[in-house]
Amino acid sequence: MMKFKYLLLVFILLTALLSGCNNESYSKYTYEFIGAFDTTIQIIGYSKSKEDFEIMSDYAYNRLMELHKLFDIYNDYDGVNNVKTINENAGIKPVKVQKEIIELLLLCKEWYYKTNGKCNVAMGSVLSIWHEYRNAGIQNPEQAQLPPLSKLQEAAKYTDIDKVIIDEENSTVFLEEKNMNLDVGAVAKGYSTELVVTELLEKGYDNFAISSGGNVRVTGRPQTSGRNKWGVGIQDPKGNVYDPDEPSLDIIYVNNKSVVTSGDYHRTYTVDGRKYHHLIDSETLMPAEYFSAVVVVDENSGFSDFMSTTLFLTPFEEGFELAEKFGIDVVWIFKDGTIKTTPQIKEMMKNLGGATGKE
Repeated sequence: MMKFKYLLLVFILLTALLSGCNNESYSKYTYEFIGAFDTTIQIIGYSKSKEDFEIMSDYAYNRLMELHKLFDIYNDYDGVNNVKTINENAGIKPVKVQKEIIELLLLCKEWYYKTNGKCNVAMGSVLSIWHEYRNAGIQNPEQAQLPPLSKLQEAAKYTDIDKVIIDEENSTVFLEEKNMNLDVGAVAKGYSTELVVTELLEKGYDNFAISSGGNVRVTGRPQTSGRNKWGVGIQDPKGNVYDPDEPSLDIIYVNNKSVVTSGDYHRTYTVDGRKYHHLIDSETLMPAEYFSAVVVVDENSGFSDFMSTTLFLTPFEEGFELAEKFGIDVVWIFKDGTIKTTPQIKEMMKNLGGATGKE
């Protein structure tokens, strides 16, 4: 539920920044739903008719729900082999899956090897333990506990991404060891959002934004008086991120890009007065402690999703080198409130760089 509130807050801010419509041939419409990827999805679009927007948003809804079922690790669906099916057949047999699962896993392995291996979709055995303890702690706060390190270390023996066998020709995935589990939560929303945006653009739609689980992807431009770029707010991790009246830390103005945030302030639970978030370092097997939040701006929403997690789990100096290597724009928000960025992103930011969205 906290994830729902966080996402809604991000896009309430985005909506406020886009009020008004100057182009008489366009009207602004908004559609919001809960379900896909267990979060709130919001679509804002400028269209020449309500019917046209409804056709676009209906397509996005149906496609995102379809992709949610494919990447789900908790639920079964009639006639669908999904990531849960792959996990259930670990060490037993390959599972025939749809092309979207094959493509996502191939990308995750490619990005894993090209980066520092911090974002590993084969970490499911470890992440499932944290998920179990976090849910128990939320349901019964007085009895909240940390997972035993010995239990996490045992699970970590089954996180070798090289043992995720992808057969493109036969469209199958096989986990070589029985205790292995996939968890694609770090990239599935971003990948799915990018896929849906690409398909909508191919159908001739433009000038819209989709937010899914903290991942904001914008296309074209808002048909708004005096503004040529979309404004996406960055929440202040030290503020009340669930309060829609809380002022943003900054605003990033972009066109045809994604803005993705990984932070330590949602999906948390408290043990002995200390909060623990869900972004787990593969080396320590504990929540990473480098930053409060990392914001990534890039054209590809899936890659931005992957890199926001990677950089959140990576010390600043090493992360800065990765950002330069891939040419992505990044904002790092440290625990003490210090902000560091890659050079180019300042030109997109209202407070740090004086951007107005009118450029």
